[in-house]
Amino acid sequence: MTEATTGTKAGARMDAAPRLPVDRLLDDPGTRIIVCCGAGGVGKTTTAAALGVRAAERGRKVVVLTIDPARRLAQSMGIDSLDNTPRRVKGVEGADGGELHAMMLDMKRTFDEIVEGHADAERAEAILANPFYQSLSAGFAGTQEYMAMEKLGQLRARDDWDLIVVDTPPSRSALDFLDAPKRLGSFLDGKFIRVLMAPAKVGGRAGMKFLNVGMSLMTGTLSKLMGASLLKDVQTFVAAMDTMFGGFRTRADATFRLLQAPGTAFLVVAAPEPDALREAAYFVQRLAAENMPLAGLVLNRVHGSDADQLSAERALAAAENLEEGCIVDQRSGNAGLRDSAAEADGAAADAADAGAGDSADADADADVDEITAGLLRLHAERMQVIAREQRTRDRFTSLHPEVAVAEVAALPGDVHDLAGLRAIGERLAAGVPAGA
Repeated sequence: MTEATTGTKAGARMDAAPRLPVDRLLDDPGTRIIVCCGAGGVGKTTTAAALGVRAAERGRKVVVLTIDPARRLAQSMGIDSLDNTPRRVKGVEGADGGELHAMMLDMKRTFDEIVEGHADAERAEAILANPFYQSLSAGFAGTQEYMAMEKLGQLRARDDWDLIVVDTPPSRSALDFLDAPKRLGSFLDGKFIRVLMAPAKVGGRAGMKFLNVGMSLMTGTLSKLMGASLLKDVQTFVAAMDTMFGGFRTRADATFRLLQAPGTAFLVVAAPEPDALREAAYFVQRLAAENMPLAGLVLNRVHGSDADQLSAERALAAAENLEEGCIVDQRSGNAGLRDSAAEADGAAADAADAGAGDSADADADADVDEITAGLLRLHAERMQVIAREQRTRDRFTSLHPEVAVAEVAALPGDVHDLAGLRAIGERLAAGVPAGA
């Protein structure tokens, strides 16, 4: 690691990629949906909330939809709890009627709302009471992502807000957000479901006789795999849901097209770490393949320093000099030993005159040197972190030079209030870490 590398100012790193114009994006009335996506643990929830606060205080009527099980968003916004209904956030007042609302996706409740909205009361009651439906709506793979898209479609259709900010589900793979709605839609509208639906469609004893040869073999096998009780629950569920299956695929396709529309902007959120930026690069490629509008990359928790002129190497060398009892002679440019013969003679004479007082001064000097050496080593570690983050970021920008970037400084603690969200919003708008 060279001094030139470690001493590069944070602001200079932004020259390699265009800066993400966050305020321009938030102020544009044509921007109706902002989707914050990326790997887990990179600050998507905080970014979404900060964008919502800043947009509302700049005059937009905003709703933030979060799918965050830790519920940090509710705490940050001073709301005791979030649920499936948008709630007004107090303390956020914007010019020209700006407002902020927030909600947390209730996956099962959203599924229940779909059933209640597309089935008559008797059939809806039967579906909601069905054990297979209860398992499906509470935890089937892809249900959360599908319901997030359903809720996004509902919010957009209501047209009560001019900006929707979406915090995507915390998935192991960033691609789940795009793939899961299609997978669940295909399952609910697929051949397996249609086969299970066949006896109910034909009806009663005649139906079972008609399907006796093929269905008896299949249902016998399924009974062994699933259990007779579960198979019966599935078939009852399928029969009750018959008129609704086509709608799942239709709504999933409609929301997918909504995500591709010009009024939508994707923000890929990442940390300056190899795994997070590797996932971000993969997501950028996928968004391009799906023709979805990418606004840019938000790089969270970036480290900076106001003393970046002092390289890690120089800081370590100075710390070693102090710890080994050496010091650099600034006048001559040479290092001289503190315990040289001349200094030793002078110290002896002083000790004879002043007694124990000089011993206390020497101890104080030693304490100062120890503290200074420790601070120099901490600075060296910080500069090494900055250099490592810069190399990681440069690899991303070399692969995707067209992607606009906003860097957000690492904060000493978690964001837990509106003031913290405003601070994040300011740094997002500035686009560079503090100290740059």
